[in-house]
Amino acid sequence: MDLLNTLVDKGLRRELPTREEALAVLATSDDELLDVVAAAGKVRRQWFGRRVKLNYLVNLKSGLCPEDCSYCSQRLGSKAEILKYTWLKPEEASEAAAAGVAGGAKRVCLVASGRGPTDRDVDRVGKTIEAIKEQNEGVEVCACLGLLSDGQAERLKDAGADAYNHNLNTSEATYGQITKTHTYADRVDTVQKAHAAGLSACSGLIAGMGESDEDLVDVVYSLRELDSDSVPVNFLIPFEGTPLAKEWNLTPQRCLRILAMVRFVCPDVEVRIAGGREVHLRSMQPLALNIANSIFLGDYLTSEGQAGQADLDMIADAGFEVEGAGTTTLPAHRADALAAARAAAAQGPCGSSAAEAGCGSACGGCSGHEAVPAQAAAEAPAPVPAGAPAQAQAGEVRSDLVAVRRRGAGTDLAPNA
Repeated sequence: MDLLNTLVDKGLRRELPTREEALAVLATSDDELLDVVAAAGKVRRQWFGRRVKLNYLVNLKSGLCPEDCSYCSQRLGSKAEILKYTWLKPEEASEAAAAGVAGGAKRVCLVASGRGPTDRDVDRVGKTIEAIKEQNEGVEVCACLGLLSDGQAERLKDAGADAYNHNLNTSEATYGQITKTHTYADRVDTVQKAHAAGLSACSGLIAGMGESDEDLVDVVYSLRELDSDSVPVNFLIPFEGTPLAKEWNLTPQRCLRILAMVRFVCPDVEVRIAGGREVHLRSMQPLALNIANSIFLGDYLTSEGQAGQADLDMIADAGFEVEGAGTTTLPAHRADALAAARAAAAQGPCGSSAAEAGCGSACGGCSGHEAVPAQAAAEAPAPVPAGAPAQAQAGEVRSDLVAVRRRGAGTDLAPNA
């Protein structure tokens, strides 16, 4: 169809589609779905080949967040029966990270619940980054600690962080309906601080919160404008005990269209299938690898994913390969731009170092939707139990489709990687 040919041509040239074209992708029929996936796959292969980057999330501090994000199982007032614990020690976090790296993860994502880190928290995370990098040579580390204050992004970079995650989650127009304890502008500011410090910006969205097609297009266009290197696409996990527990609005087909739209708007960035893929994509997860070039391995922050070995088998069976540690994820033009930004960030306003000049560049990233420690473990329960309906109905709580995490970091049980 003409729409898809146009989108492929634009994607290969890194040209921004029109809003009407992006909306048209979300409006395609099920009969056109495989054509949509194939078209997005051409753009994906142009910039990332058949490589799949594995990411591994370590939950440094779980639960008891003062923010009121409606989607989050760790939110203020949440009745979700999740793990709650304070900061892991650096050696504990490093041990958890090692399980993911052993499973093939190239990036370790360190997440902590809360509005944002104190300076003491930044020091603590810096020691954790150091411990992880000492034990795992070449591993990337991404921090996700919430809203950043001036200077904190620079300190994280100096401590060895490679990237910072802070998701926009939804459109500016609807953000106030999801969260009231901080603003959309606060989130944008934190992504910009990370960028200015020379960190690779990681920022994405959550689909399935009752948003419109226009909201989805708005947030993805905002992510392109922010020039995020990595865009995680989360699919809402409706935790019982949260305000969005009854929001079952997604089908596998809808998820694939959303991923394709993201790929067309952000053709040359790392598009990551994040939380909720097992619950909402289910048996169509391998198709999604034709669009996205990155996934989380194993479990998520507060819910269980499929077994880590199952992820690896899925990648191989679908004809893809795990991206090696020695491979640069981003296309050359983006990698060069990031290197230039890091070099510029290392200089103060008068050519002095940022540290010498005192240059400066908070629940932010913890959606409860992303991965945590993993070990190829057969004990992982299937996210969708045998005999469960193919699709949960909107307006009902389906706690049986959400397996709360009870292993890995912060527990005495081995992780699922």
